[in-house]
Amino acid sequence: MGAESGIKELVERALDAAASAGAGYADARFLNEEWEAIDVRDDRVQGVDRGTTAGIGIRVLVDGAWGFAGSARLDPSSIDRAAALAVEIARSSQAVKGPAVRLADEPPQRASWTTAIEEDPFAVPLEDKIALLLDAAGRMKMVPGLGIAEASIDLWRRSSFLATSEGTRIDQTLTQSGAGIRGGGGGEREVQQRSYPNSFRGHFACMGYEHIRAMDLTGNAQRIAEEAVALLKAPELPSMETTLILDGPQLALQVHESIGHPIELDRVLGMEAAYAGTSFLAPPDRGNLRYGSQVIDITADATTPGALGSFGFDDEGVEAQRSEVITEGVFRQFLSSRETAPEIGEARSNGTMRASGWDVIPLIRMTNINLEPGDSSLEKMIGETDDGVFMSTNQSWSIDDKRVNFQFGCEIAWEIRKGKRRRMFRNPNYAGKTVDFWSSCDAVAGRDEWAVWGTPNCGKGQPGQTARVAHGTAPARFRKVNVGVRG
Repeated sequence: MGAESGIKELVERALDAAASAGAGYADARFLNEEWEAIDVRDDRVQGVDRGTTAGIGIRVLVDGAWGFAGSARLDPSSIDRAAALAVEIARSSQAVKGPAVRLADEPPQRASWTTAIEEDPFAVPLEDKIALLLDAAGRMKMVPGLGIAEASIDLWRRSSFLATSEGTRIDQTLTQSGAGIRGGGGGEREVQQRSYPNSFRGHFACMGYEHIRAMDLTGNAQRIAEEAVALLKAPELPSMETTLILDGPQLALQVHESIGHPIELDRVLGMEAAYAGTSFLAPPDRGNLRYGSQVIDITADATTPGALGSFGFDDEGVEAQRSEVITEGVFRQFLSSRETAPEIGEARSNGTMRASGWDVIPLIRMTNINLEPGDSSLEKMIGETDDGVFMSTNQSWSIDDKRVNFQFGCEIAWEIRKGKRRRMFRNPNYAGKTVDFWSSCDAVAGRDEWAVWGTPNCGKGQPGQTARVAHGTAPARFRKVNVGVRG
């Protein structure tokens, strides 16, 4: 699947029009995205949302200043106007621009890339998808005391064609799938919930419908509902400093917020501050800052098979790659673009520029920011712990605009005493400082418990853009963490 020849002719026309108007560099990106979202609550279908958007975005450099414009009208005159507008915006930006933009060298690419899928999720009959969700919700509702049972499926397919004035021509098609269930119980003064496989609509991957079939939503429905009901009678997690073990899904968000965002080079250089703030990191920290303990190895890997943040090429035509971000606790590398890499003396971008749609410019976005597996296991970590807490599944988060101080809330926790998992706690949370927290990690579970968790709602930019990224994690243990934080 890829762009039709008529569309490619319009993309080529956009480059010619931009050059004729005075652009020194131009790229034009056609994007067609279709989506489907299905929501079920209890025994009813809440909604089925289907849609498609398509257009061409044109980005230009004129005398070192950026300009951008796009059009959903896919005809020659509209594309000519959009290209001319992009150049006009670049010229208008001269009055407020900083140093002239320099792009890192990048060899022109001629390629195509498509997500490997076993079963096209858009070809699965709608009634089959709804039946799966109703079955899962129905099994949750059979548990006495459960208030609501929800289930959802989300699907996306985006086909793009990128052309640059340097000669790059790339066809790319990504297929992404996700699903999840949530059970909620209401007590006298509060509501408790449990989600599976993860919170915030579930588990997402760059895969086909086989990803959803493998989740076994119905097989886990009763357990999730029973835990939601049990939480209503569980004691609240007391405040204390203790050993904390996190499961993979919660650790994925911890990586996202306290490592993924701080290493985005546009934030570090002050080019971006919206939504997620800037960063406590600075360029001299490369190779010098101890970010975590010896067991912390972090990679940025856009080639991780089946992961939500995987692709063939970014929206500047840079091939997907794997970079070492933190090695044995020492910070090594930022996420960069063709514009930002030269600012810190790097010869090449590491390929992280992506746009959420045809109508917005690419930004530096996380790919798959992975905590590499260690040599422990969840059961071994619990068995080695005299006193501690095991927390699972994110429910809330808060972090300052430099990404230093954070607090996370989880759906559920269990006491650990003398190497055994004991009573359940409700309303668990923990707080800390980024470098101190990662430096307190003394064990990470191994490859057998490692999984990649998709985050489909990473916000950034003005106008706001939502990116689909991912984090490979396994359970890990942290010492002397403040939990049960109040106020």
